[in-house]
Amino acid sequence: MEYEQIIKHWKDKKIATVVDLRESLSSYSIIFAYNSGAIENPEITYHNTREVFENGKVVNFTGNLRTVYEIANQKACFGAMLQHIVDRDPVTSELICEIHKYLTQGTYDERRWERGERPGTFKVHDYCVADGQGAPPEDVPMEIQELCEEMEDVPDRGENIWKAAAYLHCKFENIHAFADGNGRVGRTLMNYFLMIHNYPPLVVYNETKQKYYNALAHYDKTGEVDPFVAYMKECMEQTWDVKPVPERKLQDMLDLSGEQTLG
Repeated sequence: MEYEQIIKHWKDKKIATVVDLRESLSSYSIIFAYNSGAIENPEITYHNTREVFENGKVVNFTGNLRTVYEIANQKACFGAMLQHIVDRDPVTSELICEIHKYLTQGTYDERRWERGERPGTFKVHDYCVADGQGAPPEDVPMEIQELCEEMEDVPDRGENIWKAAAYLHCKFENIHAFADGNGRVGRTLMNYFLMIHNYPPLVVYNETKQKYYNALAHYDKTGEVDPFVAYMKECMEQTWDVKPVPERKLQDMLDLSGEQTLG
């Protein structure tokens, strides 16, 4: 299905309540959480993600406990954002910190904790990022505030929503506002912005993460979002491309040759 049809189908649902939204995202939430987590943590599996989302626990897990926390945090953040989305709450510094707190509870290592870093709080130290990206800690609050102000009152015309969502994610990653968890927050923010503008969310697939990283790097070098927008459209089509299962009747499966076998 082309992305234009996907958007039209989403808008035709006329989602008005948390129940409506949760139902519309029933096939999406686990896949998004799995891929968004697995991009940076290869220990995260689809099976474990599904176990946490559906049963609230993982049975016979022997890996790093941080992995379980990250999955559980994705579930908690998903549930917490539903009302915000239905209410069309704008992107603010407070919302960004709320998302970060949900996504990183229990995942900050001892080194970061000793340095004063906390979930839901902008970084207090500088951290090395590829190609020298990342705002100094003292500049982060101002840069995030300016980014949020840029996201206000974007008219839904042409490619505006696509470009604004891409810019939000790319610019947020460029600022690198937190000591950890920036990628997970950025992907959540991008989809949050899409949904408050009545666009369906998308999955950034782990299997295409190099293309994803390349599109982010292109923005860092040029300030252009077009490659990222193109990548987003591909992801949206993959996310919502539900192929119908071919219908087969019992008659098509039976051996009706007339010969009987002894059994």
